[in-house]
Amino acid sequence: MGLTDKVDVVSLQKAFINFSLRAEKYTDDMVVDTFVDSAPMMDLLSNANSQVVYGRRGTGKTHALKFVADLVAKRGEIPVYMDLRSIGSNTSIYNDTSKSLAERSTQLINDVLQAVLASLYPCAVAALDTARHPEQVAVRLDDFQTAISSVKIRRTIERETTTSSENTAKAGGSLAATLAAAASVTASASAEATSKSAEQSRAKTVGEPALHIDFGSVQAALTGLIEVLGAERVWLFIDEWSEVPLELQPYLADLLRRTVLPSPRCIVKIAAIEHRSNFTLRGTGRGEYTGVELGADMSASLNLDDFLVFDADEQRSIQFFKNLIFRHYSKSENVDPAVRTAEDLIHALFTQVNVFEEFVRAVEGVPRDALNLAATVATKAFNNKISMNHVREAARDWYQRDKASVIRGSDHLSDILMVVINEVIGRRRARAFLFPNNVRDETIEDLFDARLLHILKKNVSAKDQAGKRFDVFKIDYGCYVDLINTGKEPKMLFEADDELIEVPRDDYRSIRRAILTPEQLREIAANR
Repeated sequence: MGLTDKVDVVSLQKAFINFSLRAEKYTDDMVVDTFVDSAPMMDLLSNANSQVVYGRRGTGKTHALKFVADLVAKRGEIPVYMDLRSIGSNTSIYNDTSKSLAERSTQLINDVLQAVLASLYPCAVAALDTARHPEQVAVRLDDFQTAISSVKIRRTIERETTTSSENTAKAGGSLAATLAAAASVTASASAEATSKSAEQSRAKTVGEPALHIDFGSVQAALTGLIEVLGAERVWLFIDEWSEVPLELQPYLADLLRRTVLPSPRCIVKIAAIEHRSNFTLRGTGRGEYTGVELGADMSASLNLDDFLVFDADEQRSIQFFKNLIFRHYSKSENVDPAVRTAEDLIHALFTQVNVFEEFVRAVEGVPRDALNLAATVATKAFNNKISMNHVREAARDWYQRDKASVIRGSDHLSDILMVVINEVIGRRRARAFLFPNNVRDETIEDLFDARLLHILKKNVSAKDQAGKRFDVFKIDYGCYVDLINTGKEPKMLFEADDELIEVPRDDYRSIRRAILTPEQLREIAANR
């Protein structure tokens, strides 16, 4: 009797349908039990260097940060996890452009420091029993709270002076002048007299509001608190960095550079979306900047968007998603004792090994999409083993239900996507294209965010353009299947029946000839 005869396929599929999709909804134990490493990802993430971890939504940034936080806690060190979406009592103030930049930055920095203090407070209470000088714990807490209170806005300074003099000559006239510098000075004078008159002038100076932080006191207070806690190191995990408005991000980064990063006992890990992040604000003077310089102050050595793409490393990608599906299945209520390994699970549910490989291609390196697609595939195949058609139908449904909703609300995005489809698939017979890597294009970034485009490879050269570097984007698997099944595909490419169409693997010879530029996209879209 084979494995297939021993297992209840419906029970396994119910487990798939009930997968939990977001790491923030997991218990700490679930985070640990469902985490899957793909070497050297964890080596890069758990080292004692402050770093930024990039990745789109769904690539596993939160899961990875929480796993490392658990690892740190088990070593006796102190993890501080912070989700910037939930910092402060009124997060809407950060996006309120009716308030000054200084006021919004002050509130953000204050809220972050208060969150750090709130996370360290339980550790401080626990340290009272073990500290050599427990009275110092309360003192250090008070010092940190006092330092936080020093974060403030230097308010608008208004100063007005009045002078007067007497003039015995007959005269009449007026004077007005405006001087603009760091402050504005407006002076006006008027005089009218016969034989004797009084002349008055008023000068008003207005200073711009400015954010003021005593970085030295904040750093000293934090260092002193960490020392009395007794832990070797404190790890600050900052999640959802890109939810902070772009114009505020450099000021928060500057706080970290001046107060946390200098401490040898503090390590910072930031999860962010690369093109939605702004860590540095350049000053007018040479070498002047506000924020963090990546590569100098912090590293940015890990991008989860690049890590699990099927075409980059097929075997690593297949093994990762096989383990991911099995780990989540193992934590479900429908575990079958006959299914002991990831290979058992794939064999029991998929008709062939290459069907699971196609499933891995379809998720495009995004773990959250893998869990979503697993639930959709199980629904499609319910009571039957999963076939190639089930994978493609599920990918199409997931594309239509989730990803395509982004372009349905934007004619511009829809037009540009169709331009890409017609140019890349139709004219150049590829599923991927080159785009200049020194150019930022919001439309391409929006399609990438929506997971309608995916990064296949970065910093490559083109066949006939020496010296220029490009990033390789490919069109989403589900989008491609949707085109096949709705009859909207460029006719010149497809000849077989819909059921037998293959989603093409990426051929670098055709990709290197498929180059798109922002100017081409705008020109073609304008002529549609």
